[in-house]
Amino acid sequence: MILLPLALLALQEAPPANVDWDKEFGTEERVRDPVTGEFPVDPYVQGNDNAEARQFEGNEMAANFGGKDGIRRIAERTVDLSREDPRIAGIFVAHDMARLKRTLFEQFCFILNAGCDYTGRDMATAHAGMGVRKRDMNALVENLQQAMREGNVPFAAQNRLLAKLAPMSKEIIAR
Repeated sequence: MILLPLALLALQEAPPANVDWDKEFGTEERVRDPVTGEFPVDPYVQGNDNAEARQFEGNEMAANFGGKDGIRRIAERTVDLSREDPRIAGIFVAHDMARLKRTLFEQFCFILNAGCDYTGRDMATAHAGMGVRKRDMNALVENLQQAMREGNVPFAAQNRLLAKLAPMSKEIIAR
């Protein structure tokens, strides 16, 4: 019985050496933008309305977060913590981290009125098909809170930002 499969295996021809297997199976190599380091995305309507929260008045909140540099550190640290968090790391595996860090920074920067525009997608579109659960969102918020604590953001300012972000969960949570 073992001889028949071995004989069939021996009769198989080796595949041609010059076959482009990616093309053969319809896969494309994604190439990052040399300037941003991001993968290209399909076009969409951009605008600050996609941030889905109104800006704070004045510059106090931006100052509490350390200005643009502090906001960037907090956004990037939130993403890094979430990628390392075994509760939600799987959600981030297939995503463009360079783009995510940039758009999360832009969203926070816009909301905190630190002089940025938000160029990302709206929350429903950005999170479509991800299957985000309430417990996933809670883990992400915990990671954001840790990043804000590490950034020495006053507790009251943390809560004010979280209050602006909380209504977005209805657009993000799928189950």
